[in-house]
Amino acid sequence: MLHRPSRSRFLPLRGLRCHVREWGPVGAPMVVMLHGWMDVGASFQFVVDALAAREGPSRYIVAGDWRGFGGSQSGPAGVAVDAFWVPDYLGDLDALLDALSPGGPVDLLGHSMGGNVAMSYAGVRPQRVRRLANLEAFGMPATHPAQAPKRLSKWLDELKTPARLRDYASLAEVAARLRQNNPRMAQDRSLWLAAHWSVQKADGRFHVLGDPAHKRTNPVLYHREEVVECWRAITAPLLWVEGDATDVAKWWGNAYPRSDFESRLAVVPQVERHVLADCGHMLHHDHPEALAALLQAFLDRE
Repeated sequence: MLHRPSRSRFLPLRGLRCHVREWGPVGAPMVVMLHGWMDVGASFQFVVDALAAREGPSRYIVAGDWRGFGGSQSGPAGVAVDAFWVPDYLGDLDALLDALSPGGPVDLLGHSMGGNVAMSYAGVRPQRVRRLANLEAFGMPATHPAQAPKRLSKWLDELKTPARLRDYASLAEVAARLRQNNPRMAQDRSLWLAAHWSVQKADGRFHVLGDPAHKRTNPVLYHREEVVECWRAITAPLLWVEGDATDVAKWWGNAYPRSDFESRLAVVPQVERHVLADCGHMLHHDHPEALAALLQAFLDRE
C-alpha cells in the first residue's frame, strides 16, 4: 500500500509541545484536519492519499494531534491532567492557526470530536475559516442543570483511582482493536494505523497514544444553546458528510433524537449535505476515495 509521504514536527502551542503531521508543499492552499476522540492526526492518511490520487500534491495539509493524543503533551510536564475541556481545544486550534496561517483564512475539516470543535471555532472566529467540512460531528445530547450534582460526584469518585487504558502485546493486536472499533476497516489500513495509534514502551507492550484521563466523566455539562449560537454564527460554506450506516441512537438512545440534530444543523446558513454508502462513523477509513471526491469538488468551488 503506497502512502503520500508526510512530515512530522512539533510546535509550541499555549505552553505545550504539540505534534503535527504535514503533507504537500508549504505555501499551497492549506487544509487543516482535526481528528476525533481517541484518534490521531495520522488517521487522515488514507483520505490524503485519495486526494493526491485525484489532484496530485496540490494542497498543504496539516493534521495536528489534540492535546493528550498522539505525540502532543496533555499538560505541563510532570503535571497530571484531571479532565479535558472544550475551551482548551478552541484555544489550541486558535494558536495552531496563528502559527500556520497568521495572515489569512484556512480550509478546516474535522471528524467527530474534531468536527465539533471546528464547528464552534468557525462561529467564534468566522474570519479564520474559508470553507468548513464536518465529518460525522453531531454534537452531544443536551444537558440540564439537575444533572450537575451527579456528574460532579462521579468525576470526583473517578479522580481517586488512576485512569488506565488497555495495552497490547503486538501491533497486530492493536490493529485488531482498530477493526473491532470499525469492522469496515481494511486489514492493511489497520496495521498501518496501529503503528501511529500506539507506541511500544520499555515493558515491551504497545500502549495507545492517548491520555487515560480522556476516559473520565467530563464534569462540565454540554450546553446545547451555547453551541447552537456558535453554529448560527458560521459564515463559511459547510460540507456535512455522514455514513449511511451511522445510527446516532446506538450511542445515545433517546437522549439525542435525530430531530434535535437536524434543528441544530438548520441554523447554519450554508450547508451542502452528503451521505456516503457503506460507511459508518469512521468514513475517512471506510471510503476515503468517495470522501476525497466530495472534498475536492467542495474546496475548489468558487
